[in-house]
Amino acid sequence: MKNKRPNIPFLLLIGFVLVSIITMAQDQNLEEKISKLDTFYERAVQEWDVPGMAVAIVKDDSVLLAKGYGLKDINTGEKVNASTLFPIASITKSFTAAGLGILVDEGEISWDDKVREYLPWFEVINPYVSSNVTIRDLLSHRSGLKTFSGDLLWYGTDYSREEVVRRAKHLEPAYGFREHYGYSNIMFITAGEIIEVVSGMSWDEFMEEHFFDPLDMDRTVTSTDDLQDMPNVTTPHTTFEGETIAIDFLNWDNIGGAGAIISSVDEMTAWLELNLNKGVYEDDTIFSEEVIQELWKPHTIQDVSPFSLAFFPSTHFKAYGLGWAMFDYHGKKVLNHSGGYDGIISQMALVPEEKLGMIFLTNKNAYLILPAMYQTLDAFLTDDSTDWSQALQPIKQYMDRQEEAREKELEENRVEGTTPSLEPEDYTGTYKDEMYGKAKVFIEEGELMVQFLPAQKFKGELKHYHYDVYTVEFKEFPSLPKGLATFTLNSKGKVDKLVIDVPNPDFDFTEMEFEKQD
Repeated sequence: MKNKRPNIPFLLLIGFVLVSIITMAQDQNLEEKISKLDTFYERAVQEWDVPGMAVAIVKDDSVLLAKGYGLKDINTGEKVNASTLFPIASITKSFTAAGLGILVDEGEISWDDKVREYLPWFEVINPYVSSNVTIRDLLSHRSGLKTFSGDLLWYGTDYSREEVVRRAKHLEPAYGFREHYGYSNIMFITAGEIIEVVSGMSWDEFMEEHFFDPLDMDRTVTSTDDLQDMPNVTTPHTTFEGETIAIDFLNWDNIGGAGAIISSVDEMTAWLELNLNKGVYEDDTIFSEEVIQELWKPHTIQDVSPFSLAFFPSTHFKAYGLGWAMFDYHGKKVLNHSGGYDGIISQMALVPEEKLGMIFLTNKNAYLILPAMYQTLDAFLTDDSTDWSQALQPIKQYMDRQEEAREKELEENRVEGTTPSLEPEDYTGTYKDEMYGKAKVFIEEGELMVQFLPAQKFKGELKHYHYDVYTVEFKEFPSLPKGLATFTLNSKGKVDKLVIDVPNPDFDFTEMEFEKQD
């Protein structure tokens, strides 16, 4: 007897049913993951003493989660949601790098063009480096400057972006050219200046025309000035004297291409999708796949710290591409970038192989972004059941102890019974640092004061510590600890220099050495 032919429609039906069952199981699995993560985020906000956080997760061109947790402002009690605006700070660098990628696609520039082809005035302290720094070097943190070098040039000052870059020529490098990773905001400000010269529009206008408009990022802006009349904006927070306090926004316009963008997780999902789809958004090609390959390949190797080795043993490499950092985790390449603004910490991550993207925006100087990111990565990449909010608590505990430890160190190092060499008025006058500009020391209501002239908020009272050393506290910046201001005397017994040291991880005050002006 001949075998009967199979009933093709029946087999197709069986196949359709099987696919449907698998799809339903996958959907159920996704729902379960998101439900667990939702519970985790809610709890972690409280465990890390962060007022509020906004989270978005995208996968396979779908937004799985876009939600707010906690409060926008501890004083008003208003809640965060997916549309709440936060400064994304250095996540901006991925936009600036992609913006230059658009100009590469258009044939206007190439990655290895010398910076001086577009900014003839560009200069660093080494003439050879000045002549040979390329656009690729700017975007991969290999100029030779140490991490955060020169950041006081833009932080709180009235200097324009160009003036910030011009003044950076006085900064001493920490490494050889292209020798070592040194995270540089100033080099990214420079990159934004190239966009302006080549495109004929400001960096801000370029971002709006090429990214915000086509991605429907209607509420995304590049200046805190734009927030004046906008609803649903978070408030920054920090820890001061052991308590969480709300602080004001500081205008960061002059950081431009290094960190000026303000957005929401709702609108940032479009940025995640654009990058996961390698430059394409809703059938519109914004930049080419060749560009994304350049952005995402390692250009500068980073160290895998002892901390990472201990907590994340599946991570074997870290590197920086062009506007993106990268590492491996559970066998997958993770593209990411964090951002830090006064009272706001952010984190973005992509796993291209999984078409997975995520962003976390928090409104306090705390590192909730780390447990949030790793918990989310684990949910999609592994069966590990680590509770990262608990596992990474040593970071929080360390940060909580820092202010107390600094106060204790100041007290222990103080030499009792000393007096200043001179009378208070002998310390007054104008001081100048070649790189930064001028500072003024003066007496106000009987107290010795210091004022950085390019940054009016940097005004602090000087209180005698020992010898010719005074404590200084910049109260307009509660996230900065108390520091020391040291006056040095010349052979004639007169003040010739002032050096200020405010210990913190972001700004190196000792790069400035103010000389007293006659």
